[in-house]
Amino acid sequence: MSKVYEGLFIFPEALDEAGLDQAIERVKEELEKLGGSLDSSVRMGKKQFARAMKKEKSGYYVVLVFSLAADQVDAFKARLKLSTNVFRHQFSALDPASLTETAVETAAETAAEA
Repeated sequence: MSKVYEGLFIFPEALDEAGLDQAIERVKEELEKLGGSLDSSVRMGKKQFARAMKKEKSGYYVVLVFSLAADQVDAFKARLKLSTNVFRHQFSALDPASLTETAVETAAETAAEA
């Protein structure tokens, strides 16, 4: 059974817009290979780190909401390390009760951008 997760992904600052689009698409492809699906994505922009990590001073933050079987999460993390341009990632499972709130927030953000 699939669970819904919210993932914070940090991509390297060296990427341009096209490179960032390709990196997000690559994450989506890896997710789909494991039987998951991408529900929504929100770009938070480039942010400075509090301290340098691996000689990087900033990165592009992207929040992805996706569905994936619970037993596939570790495989997804391994694929991210091996075959994508993700600098850091962090996942949290979303509570089913909060899904409608998240959907409402996403819809509100989309409407505000338009």
